[in-house]
Amino acid sequence: MDRFIKQNALDTENYKWMAPSPWTGRMDGSDDVRLHQRIRLVDMASEWESEERQAVLLGFGCEEGVRRNQGRVGAAEGPKALRKAMASMAWHFDSDFQLLDAGDVFCDGEKLEVAQQALADHLDMILTKKALPIVLGGGHETAWGSYLGLRQAYGSAAKIGILNIDAHFDLRLPEKGPNSGTPFWQMADWCQQQGADFDYCCLGINPAGNTSSLFDRARELNVDFITTDELGRSPKEVILQRLKAFIERQDYLYLTIDLDAFDAAFAPGVSAPASLGLSPQMVLPWLELIAASGKLSLCDLCELNPTYDLDQRTAKLGASLLYRILMHWQ
Repeated sequence: MDRFIKQNALDTENYKWMAPSPWTGRMDGSDDVRLHQRIRLVDMASEWESEERQAVLLGFGCEEGVRRNQGRVGAAEGPKALRKAMASMAWHFDSDFQLLDAGDVFCDGEKLEVAQQALADHLDMILTKKALPIVLGGGHETAWGSYLGLRQAYGSAAKIGILNIDAHFDLRLPEKGPNSGTPFWQMADWCQQQGADFDYCCLGINPAGNTSSLFDRARELNVDFITTDELGRSPKEVILQRLKAFIERQDYLYLTIDLDAFDAAFAPGVSAPASLGLSPQMVLPWLELIAASGKLSLCDLCELNPTYDLDQRTAKLGASLLYRILMHWQ
């Protein structure tokens, strides 16, 4: 049986642990090792031995925020597709690096807020082990659960820099409840209530996809943003220096990647495909800088929608981005 479910004692209703079938496969020669041969499954209901260089995959099988935001549903299957795309990648990691898989948090029906809290609780547990959590989304409502987990682990006094690679600010007001377009407003609101710093940088903003009121809100909240137009005409070194300045003032970094930031030629399988979006090669130097900074504490990748993916193009892009992050972080 290549898939089984265990209930987790922390949240039996919203967390399930599974052995993902992509992590099983044949063994090649001793020098021909792939991820599926080295990854180790862990059960969040029991203790596992914590090592210094551990990264932990945690899925968030949720699309309720996308549905509320009237987007194309299907992101709940994102974690499965990302694992499948990662499974056959070659193992080029250091001997003391460990990659673990802690299974998936699921959203039960429309209980988005409950699922986000469950995600936060499990991230808190991973962070206390000094491991790097990699969350496989899920719609971009994933980001609120991720941020909550960081704050539960590090508290309101910590300087947490939020780096979002995204075509959208996602600063909408939750007038009819939280959704995939509200997570960064929720972070700002939480920080205001807790007296914490809200330091948010967004790379890849598409002017055509964000209304004037969203730009106004971003300026009111002192969001550091760079539009696709600015990225296209600015030298790479200028962008990297701006990013370095942001990183230097933080204690911890939270990186969230919304795949709809990328041009639809590279990422057709998302809720809101982009025209004139980012190219992967443009983003790779940013990821190297962030991952090698020593401050990256959590990363999530969101909005993969396998229903609309062509040739697993978006899943492979997402998996490749995560692979690069892990290579530079280890």
